[in-house]
Amino acid sequence: MPKLKAVHHIAIICSDYERSKNFYTSVLGLSIVKETYREERQSYKLDLGLNGHYVIELFSFPDPPPPRPSFPEACGLRHLAFEVDDVRAAKEELEQKGVKVEEIRVDVITGKQFVFFSDPDGLPLEFYEK
Repeated sequence: MPKLKAVHHIAIICSDYERSKNFYTSVLGLSIVKETYREERQSYKLDLGLNGHYVIELFSFPDPPPPRPSFPEACGLRHLAFEVDDVRAAKEELEQKGVKVEEIRVDVITGKQFVFFSDPDGLPLEFYEK
């Protein structure tokens, strides 16, 4: 059995590269590690970091695949969660930037607050209280 050390990255295919690049950098505050235009695919690969750690690969394609059902309770990968110190403040900041955010919930197991929102393609994202 392989010895897993960490999650290396999450790969996301977007339908509108500039819109998603803006969302993940300007709205969520991820940093650009490297942006590569892949001529042979006529697409971009954007490597994004969080607090100095490489976390997301954002891919574009000239003809992206159709969207799949994607909401927090869909079968398959449920959502991508980011840890924050203050869920309420993070929610308010997103709303000020025009992002629709669900109501804050409380995890019945941990007692921690969390909230769901979506990226520009409807992929479910979450802020979870540290």
